[in-house]
Formats: sequence, C-alpha cells, structure tokens
Amino acid sequence: MVDRAAHEQLPADDVLARVHREEHSRLLATLVRRFGDLDLAEDAAQEAMESALRSWPEQGVPQRPLAWLTTVAKRVALDRVRRDATVARRLAQLHVREGPVAAPPADEEALAAEDLPDDRLAMLMGCCHPAIAPADRIALMLRFVASLSTAEVAQSLLLPVPTLQARITRAKKRITATAIPLTVPADPAERDRRLPLVLTAISLIFTEGYAATSGDTPIRRELTAEAIRLARITHHLLPSTAEPQGLLALLLLTDARSPAREDSDGVPVPLEDQDRSRWDRLLLQEGLALVQEAAGRKDAGRLTIQATIAAVHAEADRFEETDWEQIVVLYDLLLARGEDPVVRMNRAIAVGRAREPTDALALLEQLAEHPELARHHPFHIAHALFCEKVERFDDAVAAWRRALELVDNSAERRFIERRLDAATTTASGDP
Repeated sequence: MVDRAAHEQLPADDVLARVHREEHSRLLATLVRRFGDLDLAEDAAQEAMESALRSWPEQGVPQRPLAWLTTVAKRVALDRVRRDATVARRLAQLHVREGPVAAPPADEEALAAEDLPDDRLAMLMGCCHPAIAPADRIALMLRFVASLSTAEVAQSLLLPVPTLQARITRAKKRITATAIPLTVPADPAERDRRLPLVLTAISLIFTEGYAATSGDTPIRRELTAEAIRLARITHHLLPSTAEPQGLLALLLLTDARSPAREDSDGVPVPLEDQDRSRWDRLLLQEGLALVQEAAGRKDAGRLTIQATIAAVHAEADRFEETDWEQIVVLYDLLLARGEDPVVRMNRAIAVGRAREPTDALALLEQLAEHPELARHHPFHIAHALFCEKVERFDDAVAAWRRALELVDNSAERRFIERRLDAATTTASGDP
C-alpha cells in the first residue's frame, strides 16, 4: 500500500505512477468483483487514472489515493452501465448498486482475524476457470492480477508477443461470452483443481519482480512483495498442503538474497559474487523451516523441490561450499515430473559447477536450438560464462552480444555490457 507519509513528500505525478505500479491490480480486482466484467473494470480503472492525472496536480493528492481512485472508477463504471444497454443487461444479474467505498483491511489484520477477503486471490482463482483454455489462464493472471505489461508476460512465459496478445484476447472474449465469474469457487474440490495454476502464477509474479524484464532496476519490489503476500494467504488457507508451503518457502529464500543482489550502481550481482552476510537472516530462517516441513509431506511437488534447491544455496556460507551434486539430483527430480527447458538449462549450470565447465557447455549447446531458450537471455549469459571458463572467448563474446540483443531491463543491460567489454578485450588479446 502507498502510505500517506510517503506520498505527501512526492509530486502528484510521481504518486500516481507509484499508485499505478503498486495498486493497479488491487483496483482492477475490486472493480471486477463489483461488476463482474473485466473489460468494464479495465476501462473504468484507466479513466480513473486519467482523472487523477488531471486533478491531483491542481487539487493535491488525496490522503487515501487508492480509495479516491476506487470511488471514481466505480462511478465511471456505473455511468457506463446506465448508458450502455448491452452492458446493463449483462450485469443485471449482479444487482449493481451504488454504495460507500470501504478500505480493504490490512494484510496483518486480515490474517490475525482469519478473515481473508482478497480480491486479487479471487481473480487468480477465477482466471483458472475450466472454461478458459489452459494455455490462456496464466497469461490472463499475469496480465491482470500482476499488472504486468504484455511484453513482460510474454517474456515470463517465453512466448512471442503476438502469441501472448492473441491468448489474452481469446481469454477475455471467452470470459464475456460465457459470463465466467472471476471469483473463488465455492466447491473445495474445484479450488484444489485450480490451485496448481494459481501457485504457478504467483511464482511467475515473483520472478518478474525479482528479475525484472524491463525498467531501470533489477528488482521490482512491489511485485515480489505482492507475490509473497499472495503466497502467505494461500498457505494460510491451505496450511496442511505441501505446495503452497513450498512456494512460500521458495519465495522467502529467494527474496532473502535481495539486499546483496545489486551493487552501488544498481547493477545485478551474480550469486557467486554476492556478499552473503547481507542476506536477510530472518527470511532465511523462516524459509528453511517451511521447506523442511513441506518436503516431508506426501504431496510435495515441483515447488517444494525448487524450494529445496533454494535451501541448499541458503545453507552454504560461501558459494564454493554449495552442494552442487545435490542440486543436480534435485533438478533430475524436477525433470522426472515433466520436461522443462529452463530446468534443463539450470541443471546444465549445476553440472558445470559440480563437475567440469566442459560438461555444462556440452549440455547447454544441446539446448541451443530450443525455441524458448533461443530468445531467453539468461541462457546466453550462462553460455557466455562457461565459454569464458574454458577460454573460448570469441564464443563468449558472441553469446554476450546475443544476450544483449534480447534484454530490455537497463540494469541488466549494464551488467551484460560490462561482461561483454571484458570478454572482447580478452578475445582481442589487448592488455
């Protein structure tokens, strides 16, 4: 949430940008719950943002920016319902009515009261409705619950942007045509069926926050915080289920590295170069306790295995002390549960750490023609790094250049440019 003390010190345009970045998904989810129409919610939210952009610089920023936006957006939506007979007929069954805007409860208060009215979690569940094509569900969740751009969602799913756009358009039409409710299903069995996709979406929200595909910083903390919040709520709702617990452990153990993940210039720091004394010890302790318990459950799955990999990293005081052979075994367990090119890539990296760099290169080069990895810049970074280890510097330069072509995040670009310059100098033989 955007706090009052923070926004009072900022210009109106900056506050609006911050509210949009941190709270747009909450606004959209509130409108979807109220009106049951994703297109209407999108239009109303956008018009409310535009209204704020006009009025806040002149009239001042309201004490509760999100409440102000919600009030305006609801009025916009209601006006459209009154004007548009088609929309009105579609929403008649929802008994649309005006009413006061209530501020959502704070996360801590909701958890303490065991009362979890979270509209974004409801949207996540709703986007997994069986009437929506399986290939479209996660795209829909990332676009409208995580408020990622189309390009960011495409990068997260390793898809071309036109393919992603087509999926979102198809899903929205399906929701409208069949009046799919974007709510938490009342049937516990149906909630259980949708849970794996919800957990995957939360994981991808966190990944986009922890390794941002665009922007000026390597970490988008509003996204990592939102993913952890949703993971906590999901685990709270299903405390005896392994995968929600494994997901929460994975996110906490990964987020614990954040304080050491960028240097003073805001450039990403690779895991091997991070100052581990800066890792968040409280998050590590909580994550390790969660993963230990989750790993002992009979229903432990992919997320719990991934959390266990993160735990192996967390337990090593120094990079050189990492149990890479154990990590290779864990990646094998993941692959036994389903083929995944990114898991293959990460396994190859682990093999190169546990054994010889040439072993990693052989495995990576077997994957080089995979269409998803060919446009995945971390693959080319890994290739470049292992080429350098075996002194194939011309190949390293080519791999760094390909990674640079694919990356949009400016902080990540600076990291790649540094490594490219160093590799180019070495390849040319210049001192």
